[in-house]
Amino acid sequence: MPPTAHVTEAEARVKSHGTVLGRRLTALTLALSFACALPSPCRAHAASQTVKPHYVFAVVSGTMQSSADEASTQRLLDAIGHEPRMAFVVYDGNFKSAAEPCSDALYTQRQQLLEASRAPLVPVPGQHDWADCNASPEGGYDVAERLDFLRQTLFAADSSLGINPFALTRESEVTRFHSYRENVRWQTDDTVFVGLNVVGGNNHYLNAGGRNGEFDDRAIATAFWLEHAAEYAKRRNARALVVFLQANPDFARYERATERFSWLRLTSSRARDGYLEFKRSLVKAAQMFRGPIVLIHAEQRALPGGFAIDQPLFNDKGGRIANLTRIAIAPHERATQWVRVEVDFARQPPFRVSVRAVPKTLPPPPTLPAEPQPASMPENPETMPAIPAIPASSVQEPPMLPDTGHGGSFAPVTPGVMPGNGLPSSSVQGGS
Repeated sequence: MPPTAHVTEAEARVKSHGTVLGRRLTALTLALSFACALPSPCRAHAASQTVKPHYVFAVVSGTMQSSADEASTQRLLDAIGHEPRMAFVVYDGNFKSAAEPCSDALYTQRQQLLEASRAPLVPVPGQHDWADCNASPEGGYDVAERLDFLRQTLFAADSSLGINPFALTRESEVTRFHSYRENVRWQTDDTVFVGLNVVGGNNHYLNAGGRNGEFDDRAIATAFWLEHAAEYAKRRNARALVVFLQANPDFARYERATERFSWLRLTSSRARDGYLEFKRSLVKAAQMFRGPIVLIHAEQRALPGGFAIDQPLFNDKGGRIANLTRIAIAPHERATQWVRVEVDFARQPPFRVSVRAVPKTLPPPPTLPAEPQPASMPENPETMPAIPAIPASSVQEPPMLPDTGHGGSFAPVTPGVMPGNGLPSSSVQGGS
């Protein structure tokens, strides 16, 4: 760790299925070893892998609320680029605020800033970037037209942004989804990464009558790309699948199959869940790919340690999806802090999460190794064979999740609806 960097760590360890309840663990690690609580082929698969060098990636979101934040964002990206073993940075949505116009000029200006990133940068669309553009503060633009403009500019290249870009595979390579350039996939070492256009504001679901064209078509495209990524990771014996999106999908509201049309009841005061299709696809993806799946999204409200970690997804039978972990990121100072994820499959657990701040002085840039190129897409991804159903025995008991103590002890959580917006009321604690 560079001596000039100020580090705030608040990391969480998730227990494997079968571990004795009540055992105290140190909370300085995000453990994805729970994935091998699945049947023995998972363990055999992991043991057969060749250990790869470890690397780091960064996640930031919503760092620019006005033009005054552009300089601090540029410095933030510069600090990230100085990190040793930094493979890439994901800008996880909202490169503009709700109060700024959705103008061509602003988009161009922000893209130029992101293009100057020292580390390869993968942008993920956010709510304010297109879905809110019809609101008067943002100029009253046509939402679909603004999203199409971003597809032709920010998401036009078949590579990441930054001065050292790497190749990306876009969903637009699939004929059926030729317009969905914002949905991407890449691979670093043995991990497959996916970026999806799932945004805040109920995922731009419109409650007006009739066909909700933009939402309906995007929901189908998103489901295909997520499930295809799970199949892609499975076929390449990937060690993990990491999914990025801007929105909090409101996991507490996951409706079972018997409740699928509960939003139509006249007594219901809640709008239809715009994340329902995504969550169902996430369940299916976790059945296809039995290794660890990490879902990373931005969170608007403050989190005690700058991020929170839990396992909030259940299947239709009420069983917790044991191989999926969610990381919600919300650094206290978005303009000067980023979430750092270190990946090293030579140790257990392989994923470690922390919050890092921009140092007062930046050292000279390190000599970075050449980035590995992601594997190519299958020639015809639309014709993949169906995945056999997962046996009922794969449903896992609830894992151990953090309690309210500072320092990170763990306590059991009873399956059921999570409080609030789906994040645990007792998140992992850490300094800022």
